[in-house]
Amino acid sequence: MSGLKITKQDQTDYIIIGAGSAGSVLASRLSRSHHVTLLEAGSKDHAWDYRLHMPAALSHVLSNDRYNWFYNSEPEPGLDNRQLYCPRGRVLGGSSSINGMIFVRGNKGDFDDWANAPGMESWDYDRCLPYFKRSENTIYGVDSHRGRVGPMHISRGEADNPLFEAWLAAGEELGVHRSEDFNGLQQEGVGVFDRTIKAGRRFSTAQGYLTQGNDDGEGSLTIYSGAQVQKILLNNQKAEGVEFRRRGKTHKIYANSEVILCGGAINSPHLLMLSGIGNASELKSAGIDPVVDLPGVGENLQDHLEIYVQYACEQPVSIYPSLHWYNQAMIGLQWYLMNTGAGATNHFETGAFLRSAPSVPYPDLQFHFLPVAMNYDGRDRHKGHGFQVHVGPMKPTSRGHVKLKSNDPNSAPNILFNYQTTTEDREVMRAGIRRVRELIGTKAFSPYKGRELKPGAGATTDSELDAFVRAHGESAYHPSCTCRMGEDEMAVVNASGQVHGIGNLRVVDASIMPTVTNGNLNAPVIMMAEKLSDDILGAEPLLR
Repeated sequence: MSGLKITKQDQTDYIIIGAGSAGSVLASRLSRSHHVTLLEAGSKDHAWDYRLHMPAALSHVLSNDRYNWFYNSEPEPGLDNRQLYCPRGRVLGGSSSINGMIFVRGNKGDFDDWANAPGMESWDYDRCLPYFKRSENTIYGVDSHRGRVGPMHISRGEADNPLFEAWLAAGEELGVHRSEDFNGLQQEGVGVFDRTIKAGRRFSTAQGYLTQGNDDGEGSLTIYSGAQVQKILLNNQKAEGVEFRRRGKTHKIYANSEVILCGGAINSPHLLMLSGIGNASELKSAGIDPVVDLPGVGENLQDHLEIYVQYACEQPVSIYPSLHWYNQAMIGLQWYLMNTGAGATNHFETGAFLRSAPSVPYPDLQFHFLPVAMNYDGRDRHKGHGFQVHVGPMKPTSRGHVKLKSNDPNSAPNILFNYQTTTEDREVMRAGIRRVRELIGTKAFSPYKGRELKPGAGATTDSELDAFVRAHGESAYHPSCTCRMGEDEMAVVNASGQVHGIGNLRVVDASIMPTVTNGNLNAPVIMMAEKLSDDILGAEPLLR
């Protein structure tokens, strides 16, 4: 919107900070009956920018800071002190506008585990399922587990490349269950991923929720892009509004009901700390007056680390030719004119969820199969036909943090994941690499399998695999859990997302997860926002 003029008298019912996977959902649901102001630091999701809408262009949008915060971690002690890239969406749709578009709910056990903690009983899977269903619009799976008329359009790829077919056949050859629906009755097994792609175009939460009209309601939704919140305004232990910068000017806006923080696992704890909510001694050291001493703010950071096990391909069936500049123009034109072809898929069409050991209660390894050998963001491409399997622990035991570097809101926070710093995580990662080798060593892959490019056939011992992971492990871009739900002294919010010790303030995003879920995070974050929107509105919870 243009011509923004906000004075102290300007008020709204709800202020939502961040238009990502959670913020978009809440803005849509709450604005049907209330006046809602949605503040997004990034730009609009411009229809003209192919990088935001062409599924195959995901590496392009990750390679610069046009639409993302472009964070990096501190040197990681468990990864040879490398600093790992941590992209976070800064655009309408948030990270759903720049992610890999894989739609995975997580495992039933994830949510049942959450519900075992005191005060968290409402988060068991049976009470989450209706909100997964409410968000979805898909033709796949069975009606009792899948949504048919929700805002988020979910599709599947054709998986007709011979390499995808070999992946599925390899699982069956090893006696691995073929999961017909990773988001349905059984996650465990090999199968085809659901994706947030509609008719060959990325389908972000901005597309699903912010384009919905509210003509049938009494509320309203005002969206300000380019509005970076500097701090939450607190008075008498309550949130009363926010201060933000837009187009070089500082503004304040006030909420009649609540301020809802949806900045994600990095920005939400950062903004709480900038506003005086966090570890009191650390806030004082940064020159910030503490308002509420909540030592858990920014702690418990979890993420999925993954490694790429890469192979040369003996037949010319990979998508390597599509990486050549002289082919990309035609691919782009076909996508632009018809939304079809190699540009209309994320190419992560098949994968698996498997256990690292028989004693594990449910799958703790996720695999993504890709019919080309290259890094997620497009770097370090193998010059020739190849394929790769991404594998990583889904239930890491390593814990990191987000902390202040300074009291300047424009300064990036200190991010440390502490990947691979526990014996358990190293054991699970090794098991994952060895499981990949079993799958690729089947007869199904014999027509295609060339030499192992990474880690290389010579890396077989525990120490050799550990060294490879230290040198080459990469984030799967799933930061979470830094403002976790609970009732203990390190919890930041309760089961309704309300910040302990402060009235009229909630956090709703991946940061409030107690533990990271089993898979990609977009789907569970959408579910959480759907569920908490009913809580905020005082609606009766949906039943299974």
